[in-house]
Amino acid sequence: MQILVIGSGGREHAVIKALKKSPKVDALYCCPGNGGIAADATCIPIKATDIEGVVAFAKEKAIDLVFVTPDDPLVMGMVDALEEAGIRAFGPRKNAAILEGSKVFSKNLMKKYGIPTAAYETFDDPQKAIAYIENFNRYPIVIKADGLALGKGVLIAGSFGEAREAVKSIMEDKAFGQSGNHIVVEEFLEGVEVSVLAFTDSKTVCPMPSSMDHKRAFDGDQGLNTGGMGTICPNPLYTPAIAQRCQKEIFEPTIAAMAKEGRPFRGVLYFGLMLTEKGPYVIEYNCRFGDPETQVILPLLKTDLVEIIEAVEKGTLSQLDIQWEDAAAACVILASGGYPQSYEKGLPISGLDAHGQADGVTIYHAGTALADGGYKTAGGRVLGVTAVAPTLREALDAAYAAAGKIDFPKKQFRTDIGAKALS
Repeated sequence: MQILVIGSGGREHAVIKALKKSPKVDALYCCPGNGGIAADATCIPIKATDIEGVVAFAKEKAIDLVFVTPDDPLVMGMVDALEEAGIRAFGPRKNAAILEGSKVFSKNLMKKYGIPTAAYETFDDPQKAIAYIENFNRYPIVIKADGLALGKGVLIAGSFGEAREAVKSIMEDKAFGQSGNHIVVEEFLEGVEVSVLAFTDSKTVCPMPSSMDHKRAFDGDQGLNTGGMGTICPNPLYTPAIAQRCQKEIFEPTIAAMAKEGRPFRGVLYFGLMLTEKGPYVIEYNCRFGDPETQVILPLLKTDLVEIIEAVEKGTLSQLDIQWEDAAAACVILASGGYPQSYEKGLPISGLDAHGQADGVTIYHAGTALADGGYKTAGGRVLGVTAVAPTLREALDAAYAAAGKIDFPKKQFRTDIGAKALS
């Protein structure tokens, strides 16, 4: 098989490394890829959102399968366009990707089908939103842009003044562009956050091992929300009993609801959960692999990823026994100084070998470029340093030891990834 992966980050690098293990794969391409991905796949300079360009390239190269990884092209309908051109594609069609593309849609779906989620209201008028928040008068309160916002469209306000500023920033100043035309205002849930990704063929839901993301920029969950500064897998706070409850109360009902709505969901569905005193609640859905969760989940996958993709395509996922390593994984993100706001690019990276790797760990390249015979920074999140070990403590120690040997000017990273899980 010739497989084309769409995207350019650490998640895509993890998908490519997993596909590379399959004996069914002859050639791997990536659009557009990055400097580190180039060691594992042929990178083609076509933007991830260039649907026409991707379809044309897939036809020209007689690509057997296109793995559409990021949210933007999925929500825009890249899978639909590829299938209409007679090209096999992995990922939800546009009418199912709305589960991530519109938070208003997803919240209304949960309300309609009794899937546990925080109490909320939706608004397209900033003054009405502010009046509602003033009347609600419980803080913190959560304000979410309706559409995609690079994982940064959720603001948590600790006071009425902060909430008013958040509404103004999203709806009037258009901090997230058109994604902020509508907003969701919801109650703040207290508890433990867990990420659970699942393969689904629109009938069967096969959860992957749980993980714990770290969204805030700095130690102690301080600073702005980012795309994710590190992850661990599995999340020890997600017990077998909770997993069983989530399967029955959240995972299966969500897939059934989408089918009933005429929006069958095939691909990978990400459940962002909050484990509260009252039980598990859905914070958000993503219509694809998470980043950087993928960088700790796929290294533990024993089953051939291509076999799983084919079972999803054929609707035979219930017949496949997906196997996972009995181990732990930890990923530490090395980011550019100033991320998630402004940061420099083009800074030289030291501590990597010619293939962009380091001993004892796997390096997933998120924002790198090959230049002047070496790797340079080319994004906010630069590298994901992932270690797999028998225990979480050992995985974290190995990831941090390797992260300490990799350097670039103004390197930024959290030193407390996984600390909550060990305490």
